[in-house]
Amino acid sequence: MTSLGDRYEEHHREYRDEGDFVFVPERIPLLVAAVGRGKRVLDLGCRSGALTRHFLEGNSVVGLDVDANALEKAAALGIEPVQANVEEPLPFDDGSFDAVVAGELLEHLQFPDALVAEIRRVLRPGGVLAGSVPNAFRVQSRLRFLRGNAPEDDPTHLRMFSPAALRELLAGFERVELSFVGGRYTRLNARLFARDLVFVAVKTA
Repeated sequence: MTSLGDRYEEHHREYRDEGDFVFVPERIPLLVAAVGRGKRVLDLGCRSGALTRHFLEGNSVVGLDVDANALEKAAALGIEPVQANVEEPLPFDDGSFDAVVAGELLEHLQFPDALVAEIRRVLRPGGVLAGSVPNAFRVQSRLRFLRGNAPEDDPTHLRMFSPAALRELLAGFERVELSFVGGRYTRLNARLFARDLVFVAVKTA
């Protein structure tokens, strides 16, 4: 039977050029600023490290992914690779990390609330969760729906997030900040045209 890692590797190879680039690069400076320096960082769903490498300098970074082949590339960048499935309990002790990154991950999960609970467990008091999800309710998605199509064309997306739904998911954190980024017309109306929602959430100290 084909493993989950094999299925994702095949998907990324077919649709995403093996995942060796970053969707919505406008989110990078926000994630880098949230992570900071001198931290022990966990990047969930890191793939080959295309995003991870931007906050690697000055930090000790663990990259977790289900795809073993992608993790080999991440390890070559200096990222500590861990092969695991984020839909299962994270293989780390309580309070192991200062920051956790989940870039374009939560929308792929059947039970994102379970992963968020695990993230809170492995974060130290005052730790930061930073990440992003597609802005599923932007105008382009709504138009697709009105034409009788699925709002998104990625078959691996299992969840759609509005700002309210994202805040509800992250309600267990002390402070949550959302930013709208990406897209040619975001400056006209960020909520309607931004491609991504970037979130930064702080665990209670």
